[in-house]
Order: sequence, then structure tokens, then C-alpha cells
Amino acid sequence: MKNIKIYLIGLVLLAAGIFIGKQIDGNHSRNDTATENKAEKQVNKVEHWTCSMHPQIDLPEPGQCPICGMDLIPKTDDNQSQSKQIIKLTSNAMALANIETITVGEDALTAENNGIRLSGKIAVNTSLTSVQAAHFGGRIEKLYYQSEGDLIRKGNKIALLYSPELVTAQNELLEAMYVKNEQPELYNAVRNKLKNWKLSEKQIQQIENTKKVITNFPMYADKNGYVLKVLVENGNHVKEGTPMFQLADLRKVWAVLDVYEKDLPNIRQGQKVEITLNAYPGKTFEGTVGFIDPVVNEKTRTVQVRVDLPNKNNLLKPGMLAEGKIKVNKTASGKQVIRIPKSAILWTGKRSVVYVKVSPDKPEFELREVELGVSAGDYYEILSGLKPGEEIVYKGTFTVDASAQLQGKKSMMNMQGNETAASIHNHRGKQMNDDEMPDADPSKMP
Repeated sequence: MKNIKIYLIGLVLLAAGIFIGKQIDGNHSRNDTATENKAEKQVNKVEHWTCSMHPQIDLPEPGQCPICGMDLIPKTDDNQSQSKQIIKLTSNAMALANIETITVGEDALTAENNGIRLSGKIAVNTSLTSVQAAHFGGRIEKLYYQSEGDLIRKGNKIALLYSPELVTAQNELLEAMYVKNEQPELYNAVRNKLKNWKLSEKQIQQIENTKKVITNFPMYADKNGYVLKVLVENGNHVKEGTPMFQLADLRKVWAVLDVYEKDLPNIRQGQKVEITLNAYPGKTFEGTVGFIDPVVNEKTRTVQVRVDLPNKNNLLKPGMLAEGKIKVNKTASGKQVIRIPKSAILWTGKRSVVYVKVSPDKPEFELREVELGVSAGDYYEILSGLKPGEEIVYKGTFTVDASAQLQGKKSMMNMQGNETAASIHNHRGKQMNDDEMPDADPSKMP
């Protein structure tokens, strides 16, 4: 009986041990399953995998880097929250690539500019040009001015001429001197003839006093101006009235500026214009609009505006590049106009794009399509796509675009954007069918 009790107690203890063991084993199994499920959920939660050596890699599943073969790691929350179309660069990369940005500003209506900027050049005021003609006919024995740019002043000797007609007229004067008392009309007629040939009273008196005929007779200028063109040479035969020099009075010049059609309503005759030149940094010259061309240049779609400028001390030289600013209260449409440097714009066929900095403190950029207006010098007018105050890349734009292409973002050549790394994967065979590349080993890919 005692043995039976002991046997029963043993059976009870054995059953209890088995039961407890199962419970413990069940708890372990549940814990292991929970751990595995948690790990699996964590793995599934990771939507993007990248390479620690090549951060541009962005794949939707774990694996190996298609470039170096290293195991991929999950992207950080910071990377996951980043927009798929935002290009991230390091500060070091920015410095090495010499990437610079500029803040988009209002061009035509800012308090600083408050005007329409125009480009052009200094030109000769053709209303002040003249021609120095020969006063009498003959052969040019010596020409005293032979270079363009020479300054001829009224009264300067410009040439020596041998003139048979003048020699004859001088002889007639000497003969008329002897009968001037008897035939004063003849004497006066000969004198007037010489005066019509622009001989001065002093020259005529010299002939009468010396009673000698001058064969090589000097010719004197009756106009002031800088020589634009020399129209004769030594040895040429000229007639009375033959043009010898084309002269320009540069005491007043023009600034000829190009105006786009949209700006024409803001320009009128008599407006004040500030002119600046590269030759005199920081110095401005003020003129007034004197003429607006009634015809539009069909090639440039611009109209020329002439600005009258005084030229004190002859500082303004024809041919100098000039920039004019006409102050206006508003544009013709009443809208604010912004312009950006041409270097900031990438052209993709019919599209024009720029890279906008999306974070003020981080080198992060986003591709933006813009609509261009007219071109003015090194700038383009922006009709839509940008707002004043936004920061854009204007130097190193192609470098940023190349980074965008490597990262699979929107770029100049790919406006849709794609997973570049995935594309590399496909091209290299990682995701190809087994029958296409049966022995492909990503770890051995170059």
C-alpha cells in the first residue's frame, strides 16, 4: 500500500513536471515567435536600403550594393523623410564643385533698381556731323590730317593745293589793282571771286602786298570736329566742293539702347536716363530720351532708343558699351518682373529648368521648371516658376544636375525621375531572370 502511494505521488510529480516543461517551452516559443515577428516587421518597415560607401544607392529591399558589393543598410529616418526629388549634397562637394547660389530678386521694380535696365553703346550724334569740303579745285600737294580721330579746329591748315584756277585768279587780282580807280567794279568782282573760294581777307591782302602769285595755296578748315573718315589722299585732284573729311562734333553724343516691346509703354521722349559704362565704375551720366525708333527690329524684337548725352571732357567715346536705367513707377502690365542669370538655366528642348535650394541651412536642391521671357544681356526674364526671395543655383548648375542623375532624381534629361541604383541593378543583371544571367553574383559585380 505504501508502495502504491509512492508510485502515485511519482506519477503526479512527473505529470506536473511535464506540464510545467510544456508551459516553459510554450513561453519560449511564443517569445521567439514574437521576436521573429518583431524583427520581420522591422525589416518590412524599412522601405529603403542604401550603401554606406555609396549613399546615392536607394533600393526597396535588402541586398548588396550594385557598385561595391557591400551589404546594404537601412536608410535613416532622416533619409526616409527626405523627398524623392530633393538632391542632397555635402558641404565639401559644394566647395569642390564651386557651386554657388543667388537669391531671386525683383528686377524692374525693386526699391534699389526701380527702373528698366537697357543695354547698348555710345554712338556719334549724327545730327552734329559735317563734311569739310574743298574750297577750290586743284591737286593736293600735302594733306595735314590723314588719320581718323584727329581733331580739326576751325582755322587749322588742312592742305596745300596747286590750283591753276586760283593761280589765274591771283593774276587777275594783281592786274585789277592797277585799274581799280578807273574800274572799281572789275577789282571788286575779282576780290569777291577769291572770297567765294573761302580765301580770307588776310590772304587776299597778302597777295596784294607781296604782288606775288602763290602756286601751292594753303586751305584752312571752316569747321570743328574729330575726323571720322579721310576721304582724299596726297596727289588727288579735287574740284570745288569735293568732300575731304567727315567730321563729328563729340561735345554731344548718343547712347543707343535696345528696348523690348513689352517695355515700350513705359518709355517716352524727354525721360531722364542714367547711363553707366565699364570704363568708369561707379560713375553715372545723365541724359534724356531724344528719339524712339518707330520700327521694330524683326531679328532682335527690340526698338532702338536714342539718349542725348553731354560729353564733358570727351569722356564718352563712340563704341563704348553702355547700360541705361530708365526710372518707372511700374511695368506696363503692373506686374513685378524678375530676372535671373542665364547660367542658372538648363534647357531641355522646349523646357527650361533651374535648381532651387529648398532648405536655407542645408545644401538640398529641387528641380523646378520655369517659363522664360525675353533675354536682356546675361539675364532672362522669368514669367513663371520662381518667386522673389527664392534661392537658386547659378554657378555649378550642371554639377548639381549630374548629382541628380546619379541619385535617380528629376534631372535635365529625366523630368520624371527614377531609381538610378535600381536601374543600375537591372542593367547589371541583379534582378534579371535566371535564364538570362544564371551565374550572376552581385558581390562580384564591378
